[in-house]
Amino acid sequence: MLLSNYGAFTSMQVEDGAVRGLDLHLERLKHEALDLFGVAVPEARLRQRMRSALAGRKGRCSLRVQLFLEAVTLRTPGAQGEPSVLVVASNPAAPLRDPLRLRTVTYAREAPHLKHVGTFGLMRARRAAAEAGADDALFVGADGVISEGSIWNIGFVEDGRIIWPLAPMLAGTGQALIRRGLDGVGLAEEIRAVDGKALASFRQAFICNSATPACPVGNIDGRSLDVDPVLMDRLEAAWATNAPQPI
Repeated sequence: MLLSNYGAFTSMQVEDGAVRGLDLHLERLKHEALDLFGVAVPEARLRQRMRSALAGRKGRCSLRVQLFLEAVTLRTPGAQGEPSVLVVASNPAAPLRDPLRLRTVTYAREAPHLKHVGTFGLMRARRAAAEAGADDALFVGADGVISEGSIWNIGFVEDGRIIWPLAPMLAGTGQALIRRGLDGVGLAEEIRAVDGKALASFRQAFICNSATPACPVGNIDGRSLDVDPVLMDRLEAAWATNAPQPI
């Protein structure tokens, strides 16, 4: 697995043996397995491996479920079969709270629809952003259109409406949980392409992933954005409308 660097995974936050959006994570693992290896892992097996990794743990923790196939090597890249499952439980990831400083970087993840283990490019982009004094990188495609961040999705705010970028990217579980609950907190949404001109017009933005329901963006490329704690509370409330699902 380490030598081929060919695999995919999903990461989630566990609350007393349950996960918000567990159905999303299981569906992701199914599509990853079919896309990369041609065979899906039975859901019952995934759940059993996850429960085994959690044995003896109570409260909150992080769980990473990774798929790989030892038969896939540089000499046998076309090998197919049901992948092996590696599950790692660790301390819970603390959600981000403080406004983030982002730097746009021209970069697009390979096979962006997959949460794969090929992270060299995104890590290099994050390092470049940090060297420039930012907290993280916001990816811009060669066409000038905003897509996603290193390990999160981004949303913008326009006249009280949530604007999600339209571009090749990973469909994040945190983003999906927010979208499921927007109606319940009285927020509308729209998905559309966000180019440089549109980016410059937004006064508010936030990021989200499985560990962070919503964190405000305070600065993009040196331009300050407004931070609205009430909006962050509404977004987190939308996320929280999704009850944890037992593993």
